[in-house]
Amino acid sequence: MKYNEISHFSHPQHQLNFDFTEVPFKCDGCKEVGIGSHYRCSYCDFDLHVHCAIPSLSIYHPFYTKCSFQFFSRPPGDTPRYCNACEKDITGFVYHCKSCGFDLHPCCAKLPMVLDDGEVKLHLYRKVRAACHRCGRKGRSWSYRSGCKQYNLHVACVREMLVENWHELYFGNGKGSSTRNLERRLPSLKNTLQTPHKRSRGKVKKCCEMAGLALQSVISAVLGDPTVLIAGVIGTLMSRA
Repeated sequence: MKYNEISHFSHPQHQLNFDFTEVPFKCDGCKEVGIGSHYRCSYCDFDLHVHCAIPSLSIYHPFYTKCSFQFFSRPPGDTPRYCNACEKDITGFVYHCKSCGFDLHPCCAKLPMVLDDGEVKLHLYRKVRAACHRCGRKGRSWSYRSGCKQYNLHVACVREMLVENWHELYFGNGKGSSTRNLERRLPSLKNTLQTPHKRSRGKVKKCCEMAGLALQSVISAVLGDPTVLIAGVIGTLMSRA
């Protein structure tokens, strides 16, 4: 459920308003990148993913049927922690299971089990034996795989791709960077996907187009707003990179 205005424990100074942006932002809750729908304090330049702004106190996940994940505003304990979905470090809000020690970023915990943009349907798996379209490796993190089983993308690879291309957004010029500069840093599909060899030019082009649609959908989900509109926005920006 979404509200137009909320109060949040992490930012008691002001109310947060529901907002929408086509420019990437860094969530002040989980410290990960976001885009699209979110909650924002315009006075303080403070942003939260919807999943971070309105968290569940506890959740269960179908991949971990014996676990109960509790919401924490910071990683528990003194040991560095990483997300079991995307393998990235936990530095902010987290869902943690005390009994098994598993951790999930809020957006990773809420990743849709199925993504369907009308052309490519992707199912989320804990492990997939097929090779990832980006890294060419098998296994590793959670993965989205198409219903036709031709396209497979590690959630970890998508996370890495975003971090690699948006490093300057975090540590460079910051949130004040212009939209044009942000667009230059967005991932380029031609450098992202592993294209199968020994195919006709037409089949390769179609394969890349479908894999590109799959990638856009997964990026949208990882960024916290798995909507067709956001996938389209990302696709437009990618084409300019």
